Amino acid sequence: MASTLKSLFLLLLFLFFFTAQSRLTANFYSKTCPRFLDIVRDTITNKQITTPTTAAAVIRLFFHDCFPNGCDASVLISSTPFNTAERDSSINLSLPGDGFDVIVRAKTALELACPNTVSCSDIISVATRDLLITVGGPYYDVYLGRRDSRTSKSSLLNDLLPLPSSPISKLIHQFESKGFSVQEMVALSGAHSIGFSHCKEFAGRVGLNNTGYNPRFAVALKKACANYPKDPTISVFNDIMTPNKFDNMYYQNIPKGLGLLESDHGLYSDPRTRPFVDLYAKDQDRFFKDFARAMQKLSLFGVKTGRRGEIRRRCDAIN
Repeated sequence: MASTLKSLFLLLLFLFFFTAQSRLTANFYSKTCPRFLDIVRDTITNKQITTPTTAAAVIRLFFHDCFPNGCDASVLISSTPFNTAERDSSINLSLPGDGFDVIVRAKTALELACPNTVSCSDIISVATRDLLITVGGPYYDVYLGRRDSRTSKSSLLNDLLPLPSSPISKLIHQFESKGFSVQEMVALSGAHSIGFSHCKEFAGRVGLNNTGYNPRFAVALKKACANYPKDPTISVFNDIMTPNKFDNMYYQNIPKGLGLLESDHGLYSDPRTRPFVDLYAKDQDRFFKDFARAMQKLSLFGVKTGRRGEIRRRCDAIN
């Protein structure tokens, strides 16, 4: 009975993703805003050149927007005296400002070219894909026509986003509840190929027994994070070998004890996820293919179209 219900649930999720894709189109703005892609590309390229951490910031912003309740740009909305928005929830306070900044820049340019036409959620989705390419990642088609959410509440995020300290069983449950397989979860974890994590997210485990850290790496981390209680902004690259290049080195690092977060080590210690870590460590082309497919699938999750959403004039405020 349980397996039947699970199969039915997965079928419904498949149909959801299929219908979401059918409502969106690759050329949605071809007539209403023909320079949409060029404007986004120019904006993100200029930002990435001056601030190389932008790609990782936007990819993380994209995940934190889409995974909890769908790709609707709700994470961009600012809090008011009457409402604490998603971006001010504890799990989102560490989202880098460069991610928000480049989306605002793109939206400003698009409002000048095509007023009240392009949604913030479409901007995030395209900016994520294009920034991924700038750091060596794979291309995938982005279907357009999303509308923006009219609400953003911190309380709606409760336990919906994965934590770096979460056990693998919980992570698997969170991803499966959104219709993502274990393999897709491991593939999406490859986003840790770029970017950084704050010391507070892992420093408490460094040096402890049976935590998976390479001893020399643990010593280096303890030194790098020595002052993090006084300065919580101190951080370390997720991939210490090729930190600014999107590749499969993240998966090669984990078996060597060079993973940074508890969830990274968990991927290799758990028999359900370890085969995919080994697969992607050996085959970058396969990782790129699976990552691109999973990112495209995530970009279609929970999208709003038609009257279910709006086109925000400003990405940080509801119209």
